[in-house]
Formats: sequence, C-alpha cells, structure tokens
Amino acid sequence: MKITKALTRLTDDSGSSTDPVFVLLHGWGSNEYDLPDLLGYCGAGSADYASLRAPIAYGMGYTWFGDWAHEGVPEGESLTRQAHDAAEAIDAWVKANIPADRPVVTMGFSQGGLLAAHMLRFDPARYAAAVSFSGWLAPGAADGDGTLERMKPPVFYGHGAADDIFPKADVAAMGAFWSAHGTLDERVYPGMAHSINMDELRDVQRFLESNGFTRPRIW
Repeated sequence: MKITKALTRLTDDSGSSTDPVFVLLHGWGSNEYDLPDLLGYCGAGSADYASLRAPIAYGMGYTWFGDWAHEGVPEGESLTRQAHDAAEAIDAWVKANIPADRPVVTMGFSQGGLLAAHMLRFDPARYAAAVSFSGWLAPGAADGDGTLERMKPPVFYGHGAADDIFPKADVAAMGAFWSAHGTLDERVYPGMAHSINMDELRDVQRFLESNGFTRPRIW
C-alpha cells in the first residue's frame, strides 16, 4: 500500500519549523479535498497541512480499508491488520515529505478518524497529537501502546450521540483506550449522527489552542 496523491501546503520558511503540520485523513469514499477547509473553523486556517488521498479507489472516491463488515467498517483482526497497513503507508509518506523537526498533528473523520489516533499508536515519538472525528478503535495491540501510557499525548475524540455506524461498544472502547493511553478530551454531541458540527469544530479549536498547536484568535 502506497500513498501517491496529497493536497499540501508546506512552507519552506525556516521560522515555521516549530509549528505543526496537520496531516488530514478523509473518510470512506471521499478524497483529499474533503478536510482542509475545516482547519479554518478550528483556528488553524493558515497552518501547514498535508491532506492525503487513501490508496484504494472506491466508487467516486477512495478508502483506507479494502475489506469491511459493513459500510466501510472492518472488524476484529481484519481491522487491526488493515489499520497497521494504512498507518505504515501514511508514516512512509510523512517521513518522505515532512521534515523530522516539524511536529505532526493528525486529524481525520470516520476511517480517517480511526487512523488519526492510530498514528500515535504506530509511532508515539513522531506524532504529537490527534483529532478523531467520529472514529473508532482497532482492537489489537500496536507497538507504541506501552510508550503511550507513559507519554499521554493529547487526543480529541468527538462523536455524535445519534451515530449508529459503529456499535456502542466500539465507541466505548475508543474512549477507554485513550483515557488510559492519552490525555483525552472526549465530546459527545446530542442529536448528531455520523458527521461534524460547528460545536465540535469550536471544541477542536479550544483543544488545539490549549495544547499550543495554534495561537488564540484576537477578535
């Protein structure tokens, strides 16, 4: 598996080397144009980013996982294996295209939300934080899990109370894992299905500001 297409804004200004790069990971059947506009609503409209296209064509868009139990959602060992393979491809792209001294904050929706958090499990030393919109958890162990328990990186996990894409047990597992392995900011939005709303984006803005990844807006 290899990533061959990305939409990027990566500056060459050495003065920005301590600012994070946001790695954006879209959901099932979407593409690399899906998420960059959200950065403006999160207080990161001028930030550097790389929005990656998933490697597997599906319908009018792309998918990170080629096999699933239902609606782009793999389960069990299949999910663990495919999450590792996708994370390996994402990490290879990051290593080839983002300087090692730039912090990386991952942000994704659904399949991409799972992978945004999973990148911290794949390499805790490389990925500084994660924003998971409506993601869930790959159930198997990952190499970085033990390190995460010591590092406790910041993780935002937002999901809708009316989201019926994943079993409630999967949502609970995501929250429980990151409560133990990260500094978790979990938010549940009443009435929201498998989506993102403005309240969530404002909460992400506060999350990024409070962890030093963006600067507070002055109105």
